[in-house]
Amino acid sequence: MKFDVSIMSARLEDVGERTRELANCGIEGVFTAEGPHDVFAPLYLAAAEKTSLRLMTNAAIAFPRNPIHLAHSAFDLQRLTNGRFSLGIAPQVAAHITRRFGIPWSNPVGRMGELIDALHEIFASWQHGAPLAHEGDYYTHTLMTPMFSPAPLTGEVPAVLLGALGPAMTRLAAERADGLTVLPFCSESLLRSVTAPAVEQGLANARRSRSEIEIVCGAIVAVAESAEEKIRAIENVKALLGFYSSTKAYTRVLASIGKQDVQAHAAERVRAGAFGELGGLVDDEMVELLAVVGSPDEVAQRLDERFGWLADRLALFFPAEPSNESLTRLARSMAST
Repeated sequence: MKFDVSIMSARLEDVGERTRELANCGIEGVFTAEGPHDVFAPLYLAAAEKTSLRLMTNAAIAFPRNPIHLAHSAFDLQRLTNGRFSLGIAPQVAAHITRRFGIPWSNPVGRMGELIDALHEIFASWQHGAPLAHEGDYYTHTLMTPMFSPAPLTGEVPAVLLGALGPAMTRLAAERADGLTVLPFCSESLLRSVTAPAVEQGLANARRSRSEIEIVCGAIVAVAESAEEKIRAIENVKALLGFYSSTKAYTRVLASIGKQDVQAHAAERVRAGAFGELGGLVDDEMVELLAVVGSPDEVAQRLDERFGWLADRLALFFPAEPSNESLTRLARSMAST
């Protein structure tokens, strides 16, 4: 199974070197998520290395950005990578939109559907010269002069993948986006009971086939090649799972494994600023059901078992960065699974 890894742990000054290292490890793609830097900045640096890696935002928070802004970044990266960039976007939770970005929150599914349509229309204007005439409830784009139009790409326009967790946003991804990205904080139970049926319904609504979209599943992974490494890896995984658990919108993930009561306790720790206590709320069963820990061979096998029936690609989130040697072994194991 193809898989991508994050380059967010690298300093901006070191992204180029880290990109070359990952390519040499046999990694097939890299991605960024929202963090301390603009989500696109490391990818521009990675693109400059001229490797064969696929690049992706996983994901850019969509609502604080205008579709034109997103389209320009995506078009530029698609050009710089010779067609190896995918634009992953996501809505984020209401608190971040209203309190961190300071913009209103309303009708996220309807707004996201229109944003995806606007992106496709902007791409069509730049690539094929189609008149830009998007007039909707949330976005209006009716002016595109030659000065602001990039030259057409030699290949395809960027794919737009939508990050989703709940059924309504997942159906939207299958109906109108070019693909779906699934949050790494997710259980196989939720994938089978919510994600897969919503994908099927969305495809049916749009009369599309499964081959018309790409599904990228996130996974929390810790590679450990000794007993001591495994102990440390589990501690790191528990800290990350505890942090995810504090978000109320993710209660459905905890409920899917019978651990919904953890959410209130985690949220209380966050409000108190006791981030170091979050890992203590996570038991071994949560680690087993929400993450994958083991040797490279064990990780590859368990990832295939958990996601192989649904995912086209995986986006691996490492609570602690594995060594290049471990990544190389993991890449070989994944290729042979």
